Amino acid sequence: MNMQIAITGRGGQGVLFLTRILAECALRLGVEVIASETHGMAIRGGSVISTLKVGSYRGPLIRSGQADLILALDEGSVDTYAHLLAPHGALILNTPRSSSSPAIDATGMAAGIGSPLMANLILLGFALKFKKLFCDYSLAESVTKAISPERFREANLNALQLGYSASDPEGDG
Repeated sequence: MNMQIAITGRGGQGVLFLTRILAECALRLGVEVIASETHGMAIRGGSVISTLKVGSYRGPLIRSGQADLILALDEGSVDTYAHLLAPHGALILNTPRSSSSPAIDATGMAAGIGSPLMANLILLGFALKFKKLFCDYSLAESVTKAISPERFREANLNALQLGYSASDPEGDG
């Protein structure tokens, strides 16, 4: 199993937490994993990208045209990082508007449940639904439960389930 994933967004959106969940999923599957993160100039609101390579790789960075999947928490980050996507790759996007990619208004849904910081888990649940990741929903749910701080555990699991059960506005899911 080899998979290269880029998770993009802005500081404070939970890019690093998503990376941690997916890295832990790989470890539980007994698969090698390498992760890297790059922060923009601002701590909050600045551009953030994490790269995750699952399988036998030597370095953490993803070259242009090599990402199997981009999870974009911020629509504005797509222009910056779209070059990473492989021709066969998939982009799953957090946006209130429909696009040609599988998309979900994770931010709006998170605000709707009173947990605006849970957009990352809604997007992850949505991505798991499309079976574009190396792991399944059950494993991601187990890892999320295990690594979430107790005070956020139930909300995190609810957000993950909400994304997984959401329908794609384009009718692909």
